[in-house]
Amino acid sequence: MEIIPVIYAHSYLPEDQIFIRGDKSKIRPIIFQVYLIKSDGRTILVDAGCETMPGFDMKNFIGTVKALKNTGTEVSDITDVIITHAHHDHIECVKYFSKAVIHIQKEEFSVGKKYIPDSFKVNTFDDEFSVCDNVKVIKIGGHSQGSCVVEIENNGKIYVIAGDECYLRECLDKKIPTGNSYNLENSRNFIEKYSTENYVVFLCHDE
Repeated sequence: MEIIPVIYAHSYLPEDQIFIRGDKSKIRPIIFQVYLIKSDGRTILVDAGCETMPGFDMKNFIGTVKALKNTGTEVSDITDVIITHAHHDHIECVKYFSKAVIHIQKEEFSVGKKYIPDSFKVNTFDDEFSVCDNVKVIKIGGHSQGSCVVEIENNGKIYVIAGDECYLRECLDKKIPTGNSYNLENSRNFIEKYSTENYVVFLCHDE
């Protein structure tokens, strides 16, 4: 089993969006990345990334497709795409993965279906779904109505790809929820659960 981070751009966010009570005037560097999971003969992409990001000053931008090629992965190699939530920077490039099954939570599908071609095979779910034996998508609903994380079990450890439930490692270390929440209570619950030593957390906007 492999979990491979794939960085495709760098940018910035105001601190008050990164965590509650952050300094609005303070700008923090972030990255844009997706993740590959290779397990059980599958090549699973967690989030599709974007090729445009209006309002953001993007640096070193190469996009998801080129970033994947840099890892030796072609779009045709992807068997499954998990969309953690339907915000533009996580779903725009899903259109390139025509051979994959797209897994997306039901409320998020209602928002994000405009990005997904009608010919694509789409699997929607309510609260959780197992893509394969050790890869599970779980609804959190903190960042957006149906936003999810991905849990991967391997060798007795649980690895978590957090989507946008958490932007920077500092949020987990200091147990401070994101400042960009749809449901703050759910964001707090995410921080309380996944900041413990039981989990190894991978973030989409922090290395």
